[in-house]
Amino acid sequence: MTNWQHSTCLPEEGGTRDEAQSVAPTTPTSDVDLPGADDLPQAYHRLLERFRRTTNALASAAHDLKTPLSILNGYVELLQSEKLGPLSPRQREVLRDMQTSGQRLQNFIQDFLTFSVLETGELRIRYDGGDINTCLSELCRLWSSRFQERGLALYFLANDKVPTFPFDSAKVERVISNLLENAFKYTPAGGTVWLHAEPYMWERRSVSQPSLSGERRRQAVSHPNSVKVSVSDTGPGIAPEYHLEVFDDFFRVPDDESQADGMGLGLAIARRLVHAMDGKIWVESEPGAGSKFSFLLPFKPTAGAADKAAGQGKSR
Repeated sequence: MTNWQHSTCLPEEGGTRDEAQSVAPTTPTSDVDLPGADDLPQAYHRLLERFRRTTNALASAAHDLKTPLSILNGYVELLQSEKLGPLSPRQREVLRDMQTSGQRLQNFIQDFLTFSVLETGELRIRYDGGDINTCLSELCRLWSSRFQERGLALYFLANDKVPTFPFDSAKVERVISNLLENAFKYTPAGGTVWLHAEPYMWERRSVSQPSLSGERRRQAVSHPNSVKVSVSDTGPGIAPEYHLEVFDDFFRVPDDESQADGMGLGLAIARRLVHAMDGKIWVESEPGAGSKFSFLLPFKPTAGAADKAAGQGKSR
């Protein structure tokens, strides 16, 4: 049975990529020191090692920023509590702005730390049996006040047909939070966001697998092998030519000023985490018609999925 849960949310009111054109160089390149064919493996490994060192250095710097930022945010909360004395309306406004900026910076740091872990392949998936409806309901509760402040309605559609199955709750929560953050950012005031899960039959065929007959296919539909989690919004939508690019690292939709305060990592991190959990993620959207981000997680992850480095999740 499927039912809407309103207790933790707001009350209800009454692809393909573009092909790049190559341009012939107009300047001579004979003076460029390019590695020969025999030197390419060594050059590749040197470049890869340099990339890893740079990523680790930046991650270390981001990690060092967490402690002083947490102290600053703590002092802001202390001042807002007025335990150190009453505040004027103007002082409260300044502290609210400071809190908002501190939270944004904290989110940037956390995104970069997660990205560095994914890049270096240090992430490990830990599967534990659980009820994903409980996970989604708790996330809805945590996000509902923030949505309410923005004038947005957030609804969670629970589905008791989804069985308990092994999944990494922390990673799933991060994926859903990134999708909710994306919907929060782009949905205008007065809009609506839906979060729901449902059983799903995911046909993962290989070339060597024969096609199922119509009768066997009808039987398989009644025995789903995965869960489909979706976050839908009433935002401006995304043009079809960007349906793949939005999941790329540091990607920003061209001419989109609303994304100026982001790093372009939220959806990229979500994609890598879902792939590391042996899942699949995609978006359905049209300009002016909102967006629906969905991902699949299998009820029975394939052997070795728990040890997959997130860097292996780059393939689509």
